[in-house]
Amino acid sequence: MSTVAELLRLNLHGVFGNRDAAVRRDAAARAYSPGVTLTDPEGTVVGPEAVLASAAALLKDAPEESVLVEDGPAYASDTTGVLPWAFGPPGAPVVRGIDLITVENGMITSTTVLLAEG
Repeated sequence: MSTVAELLRLNLHGVFGNRDAAVRRDAAARAYSPGVTLTDPEGTVVGPEAVLASAAALLKDAPEESVLVEDGPAYASDTTGVLPWAFGPPGAPVVRGIDLITVENGMITSTTVLLAEG
């Protein structure tokens, strides 16, 4: 069973930061509960397939040199975690944000994406 800190990183690097669709799918299977919700500025989607579609859309529209990196320490309890991130060319991110996850039985049940202002 994965810890909250491990799930934060699996969500960031394994799903949203990975351009290989097969690897993303494997990571999603290990990370998300069947009813997982993802809420971001574009709305809310439900289920691992919808989360995978969101990740694929993000990466499809981003320049190849864009990367998703941790942008500070992770914070975690037994059921909740937060991880700041940055996305864009290495050393010159175009967007920063925070992922907030809720975990039950070793699986992510919800992810909320908050974007930095400005």
